[in-house]
Amino acid sequence: MADAQKQNVVVQTAVPQVRVTLERPPWNPVPAYRKSLPNAGTARANRAPSVSAPDGTAEWTEQHSHQTVLQQHCDFFDTDKDGIIWPLDTYRGFYALGFGFFLSLLAVIIIHANFSYPTCPGWLPDPFFRLYVSNIHKAKHGSDTGTYDNEGRFVPQKFEDWFNKYSNGQDGLTVTDLWTALKGQRVIMDPIGWGGALFEWTATYIMLWPQVGVLRKEDVRRVYDGSIFVDIASKRAGTAKTKAA
Repeated sequence: MADAQKQNVVVQTAVPQVRVTLERPPWNPVPAYRKSLPNAGTARANRAPSVSAPDGTAEWTEQHSHQTVLQQHCDFFDTDKDGIIWPLDTYRGFYALGFGFFLSLLAVIIIHANFSYPTCPGWLPDPFFRLYVSNIHKAKHGSDTGTYDNEGRFVPQKFEDWFNKYSNGQDGLTVTDLWTALKGQRVIMDPIGWGGALFEWTATYIMLWPQVGVLRKEDVRRVYDGSIFVDIASKRAGTAKTKAA
């Protein structure tokens, strides 16, 4: 009885006198959700679950159980699976996802100029601006959703918080919602984090390009674990072959 009462306890998440706490409510799960997604605040090392996908992307997770979720996110770009992502790998990956020549080149410059050195195994910068997947957690920046923790794990609570705060009750985010969210997540004196978050969410929107203008929550979850990249690239390659035929 005592345990049941603890599970049903109401957590106050807002103060009426502080408007922002009313406007941005965190995810406060009902008991049914706590059963399907237990310990949501505990980071998952190699799985990216949510309320709608409590097992994450099951088959993908089994294939990549040796990687953190952040490493899984990068796996698509590591085509030879040697743990090193060259600028050309990133260019080819973005091009395969439909970004075209100029946007793919821009992505290479932004990503490798900012993230190469933090992931280097030593003190000296890499002359080829490569990314080392084993250290990719060191490239985590501020002013983000907090869904990846500092070790590259996935925190379901933070993922659900992001949508609960900014989606206005929808199963996804509009461009306006995204802009509000980016402003809401900014922390002081963090221009790299502000720019990084803007770049990442702009790229996500361009890649998914939702027909109804709403980034679906499940698609975003699969961006986090990287499983959606393979699907998008495969579909685009199939479409190109059909047009060529």
